[in-house]
Amino acid sequence: MAETRTKLASVDPVWDRITSEAREAVQNEPLMGGLIHACILHHKTLDKALSYRIAAKLSSNEMSMAILREIADQAFSDTPELIQAARADLVAIYERDPACHRLLQPVLYFKGYQAVQAYRVGHWLWMQGQRDLAYFFQMRISEIFGVDIHPNARIGKGIMIDHAHSIVIGETAVVGDNVSMLHSVTLGGTGKEEEDRHPKIDDGVLIGAGAKVLGNIRVGHCSRVAAGSVVLADVPACKTVAGVPAKIVGDAGCDQPATNMNQSLKGCDYSD
Repeated sequence: MAETRTKLASVDPVWDRITSEAREAVQNEPLMGGLIHACILHHKTLDKALSYRIAAKLSSNEMSMAILREIADQAFSDTPELIQAARADLVAIYERDPACHRLLQPVLYFKGYQAVQAYRVGHWLWMQGQRDLAYFFQMRISEIFGVDIHPNARIGKGIMIDHAHSIVIGETAVVGDNVSMLHSVTLGGTGKEEEDRHPKIDDGVLIGAGAKVLGNIRVGHCSRVAAGSVVLADVPACKTVAGVPAKIVGDAGCDQPATNMNQSLKGCDYSD
């Protein structure tokens, strides 16, 4: 088994590219050598690097880095889908964010990427029945990254959360694959209901900055939610909604708005 893992690691083009970029970064900026070696070059695989990065960011006097790293290592070992999702998230950011020029950047610097990978470990803990540890992860992710995702929320792969400031995703929220959202997005409830009370975001949806999607409603696949909108009712697939409260103002504008990242509402109809 160990030999198989070594062979797989040696033909991992994503990790090979990250380590190549890391070596180049050290050469160009020697003062970053300590950080880059600790986070990237001292590790043989992406999962080990992510375990280190998550533990380093979330550790405190209340929970040591060694314990957190052991938890993350166990999560990635037991559930390979977590690393598959981490890879898909990484590629999504590289392809959609014009400020991302290297695969190295999200792993080292982008709090949206790091927060989502830490959430994935917290969700794994929740599903294992280790609820208090999961809540600890939620607390530290919120404190460190400004991203508050309940560990019971379900989030797909290929996720990009750009800037990732003041993101809130509630306990019964579901986010599909290949979703993009910007800062200050809330997927929340509308009151004190205790059952299924949060939004369901289908695949390929783009949610603009500051948008609030509230209640047990569905945003259909490949739709767009304009920046600053408050969505209180279901959104059909492949539509654009905008306003407070949000209404349909046009089609989504393309087949894959979350990938295209076009947030312009040119041509949309705001008339009542």
